[in-house]
Amino acid sequence: MRTDIHNPADVEFRLWEEIEDRHVGMLAPGGAARIHAQPMTAFPERSNRALWFFSRRDTDLARMISGSLPAMFTVQHRDFYACLSGELRVSPDERRMERYWNAVVAAWHPAGRRDPNLTLLRLDVQDAQVWLSEAGPVKFAWEIAKANATRHMPDLGGRAHLTFH
Repeated sequence: MRTDIHNPADVEFRLWEEIEDRHVGMLAPGGAARIHAQPMTAFPERSNRALWFFSRRDTDLARMISGSLPAMFTVQHRDFYACLSGELRVSPDERRMERYWNAVVAAWHPAGRRDPNLTLLRLDVQDAQVWLSEAGPVKFAWEIAKANATRHMPDLGGRAHLTFH
């Protein structure tokens, strides 16, 4: 999938496509929080630039959220890397729980959808940094050899910053 790194609309489209296709990434609180990023399944809502995650109210992450908390969600797949940042909040939305509940979620929450500790976390995405490498193995090898010979950085793709309002 070719993406024009200089066209914010192309980059944003690719960002949401990657998340919708794979759903999995690492979620971490920002700021002074001292908790490691953890793998989470994201349920993206492109139209309002939000990501939803199932969690339990008694997890370290959910307990540290009072109102909202700065957070980041990172995704990676072959030639695509992104870090999305925004505000994370606990948001027990029954309609979304029903919509997003599936066999994968059920495996991680054996008490079921009616578990009183089950909740959703919502990340309202404010911005994203996206890196794309459109180089296959041949171009990668060529660019590395050329960079070492010329003492210039390899040209393997680009980076874009997206800001959402």
